[in-house]
Amino acid sequence: MKIEGVKIYGICLERLQHQIMVAKSRIEKENLQDKDRIELECYNTGEIDDIVDILELYDIKDEGVETLKEKLKELADDVAIFIRETIEFGFSDNGHLSLYLRLKK
Repeated sequence: MKIEGVKIYGICLERLQHQIMVAKSRIEKENLQDKDRIELECYNTGEIDDIVDILELYDIKDEGVETLKEKLKELADDVAIFIRETIEFGFSDNGHLSLYLRLKK
């Protein structure tokens, strides 16, 4: 399946596939096989308004943290269908939103 230029909200599927390819090569080189997930990208913010703008989540009616988390879970699940990998959003130790590739054990 060719997905050049396809975006789901603010996620470019072509860019994401490239990031996954790079991450998988890092797993081997950096001996990261025992990790549960690997960070693909960090959005350098934990602010809901910033996240909504970056990921183009303009259909969120309630901009609370729980609503945002639900939307991010939905988005990750939808994107996973196209890229055939398991991804998830999460917040780093410093509170910034990141996108992760779940590693298969």
